[in-house]
Amino acid sequence: MAWDELSRQAMAENDRDRERWIGVYIGILAVMLAICAMGGGNAAKDATLKNIEASNTWAFFQAKNMRRHTLRLAKSDLEFLLMTETGLPPTARSAIEAKIADYAHQDDILTKDPEKPEGQREGLDQLWEKGKRLEAERDVAMRKDPYFDYGQALLQIAIVLASISLITQGTALLAASALLGTFGSVCMANGYMLIADLPFVGG
Repeated sequence: MAWDELSRQAMAENDRDRERWIGVYIGILAVMLAICAMGGGNAAKDATLKNIEASNTWAFFQAKNMRRHTLRLAKSDLEFLLMTETGLPPTARSAIEAKIADYAHQDDILTKDPEKPEGQREGLDQLWEKGKRLEAERDVAMRKDPYFDYGQALLQIAIVLASISLITQGTALLAASALLGTFGSVCMANGYMLIADLPFVGG
């Protein structure tokens, strides 16, 4: 009788230890889920913001490019006028040459914005580089987002399975939870670092 009582106490203690460890495991999964959700939210926000910034930059680029094209056409017309109208008075020729020089100067400003300090220039060359950089940053954020989505789903399922295993004492459910939790963690880590392109994630 005493042996049966000791055996029951040992089994009860083992069950309590198992429940405590599963509780700790679920807590760890919950923390990882929170980190994954934060990463996913940041990736989605970054993708949206970078896309808006890129669109604004390209709109600004197009407006300046149209202005530069207009200037170049006007400059070309004046240069053609000087070539064809050889009998222009010196004052008229000087005025046209001055206007051509002014158009060339405005063209240079629109293209390179040399009058502003480095890092603050908004010429077409700088806007092109900025637009391409923003598009690249947007694309990186868009590549990250699906990994966080998969990570959150897998971690949530792992938590559910681990919780059910507490009630049913099922080892298979706990093993499945550990497997899904591992895959979810890998997805989360890859979302932050983009170490590899995982084949089952369409990002």
